[in-house]
Amino acid sequence: MDATPTNSPIIAAYLERTPGSAAAYARALNAFPSGITHDNRYLRPHPLSVTHARGARKWDVDGHVYVDYVGGHGALLLGHAHPAVTARVTEQLAKGSHFGANHELEVRWAELVRELMPSAELVRFTSSGTEATLMALRLARAVTGRTKILRVRGHFHGWHDHMAMGFQSHFDGSATPGVLDEVAAQIVLVDPNDEAGLIAALDASDGTIAAAILEPTGSGYGQVPLEPAFVATLRRETERRGIVLVFDEVVTGFRVARGGAQAALGVTPDLTTLAKILAGGLPGGAVVGRRDLLERLDFERARALGVEKIAHQGTYNANPVSAAAGLATLELVRDTDAIERAHAYAARLREGARAVLREESVGWLVYGQHTGLHLFLDADGHGRRPTGLRPSEVKARAATEIARKLRPAMLAQGVDLAPWPGGPASAAHDDDDLDVTLVALRAAVRALKEEGELG
Repeated sequence: MDATPTNSPIIAAYLERTPGSAAAYARALNAFPSGITHDNRYLRPHPLSVTHARGARKWDVDGHVYVDYVGGHGALLLGHAHPAVTARVTEQLAKGSHFGANHELEVRWAELVRELMPSAELVRFTSSGTEATLMALRLARAVTGRTKILRVRGHFHGWHDHMAMGFQSHFDGSATPGVLDEVAAQIVLVDPNDEAGLIAALDASDGTIAAAILEPTGSGYGQVPLEPAFVATLRRETERRGIVLVFDEVVTGFRVARGGAQAALGVTPDLTTLAKILAGGLPGGAVVGRRDLLERLDFERARALGVEKIAHQGTYNANPVSAAAGLATLELVRDTDAIERAHAYAARLREGARAVLREESVGWLVYGQHTGLHLFLDADGHGRRPTGLRPSEVKARAATEIARKLRPAMLAQGVDLAPWPGGPASAAHDDDDLDVTLVALRAAVRALKEEGELG
């Protein structure tokens, strides 16, 4: 168990409320490192143990209900257990969960992705976003014959070796534990919104960079937002230099707009990586993009080009159950106002949070775009421009004692924020969820004041 002092009234209230979660965590510690199966689920003194979820809410083993802003790590634009999605999944499960063969749903799923996503000339499904970014880089290297990858500090692209530094630590680009120095040396890191630094890095590495990859709205769904001009400059420079531009739209795909951030920005990358909303809350990812790039996976085309085909397996690629969930979700994204409702709710949430903090004389910065809520927990944060934040300070601020206590304080009031802190809104959030959230935020702020964490 974590050694957070229980003389904190905030922690004491959380412990009193969640004995069942504490007991579940004690068991989990015997099975998993740190008792968790995803780093973002780490929480002192213990994480929630959830039994079920519906719409914008979820329930813990102690019977308490929470307004949810984790949102399946961003996968649930429609909320939990949407009836149309669960019906389609149930129907498919009765037919079989894995055919080990081609099937109609995968084709219909890919056709819908191609309809919605501007860059999607061809589609290759994977099991996760991490696998998608891995494949995108392999394609870029094979086509260009180059070795280096340009990345933006703070941007997250999964956990494989080329992505394991520069997003939450090792901002100097040095290798993290278990990653070869030789691999880390192939990564060129640039600062967000620094166009001069970007050009300088491209000039210094010209002729060696295979791909540039970024989250097109900024790191962590805009924790450090990117200026559209920076994205446009990167598109222009990569095209001029023969560098493959990859948009990581694992989070932003079908959330920023029906055609992802690329549709909203009017910038079309060479490759796009997708997951999360793509598969409707089930495991699933994809690489989509230019035909000539994805044809390196094609047996006949590779033979005709006289090149070695890139091998790609994956037991659960285009799994029929994930395809059913993805189809149902993307049809609703296409045919309803789900995105617009989620955007409108998030805007009201951000404005309501700003009002609470003003009334409580707390200077935190509340910001975000589209469905996003971000809280920068600095006493003078309201005077900062989000695009001027540094990735390292955003990560450091999220690891402070105030941040560590904020989430349990909110949980004690029936609201589960994502740990950065903030979270994605969904189309399922409603007026009652907004009221509960703002009441919880006020109570949490006052509790932090009582503990001397806020002036």
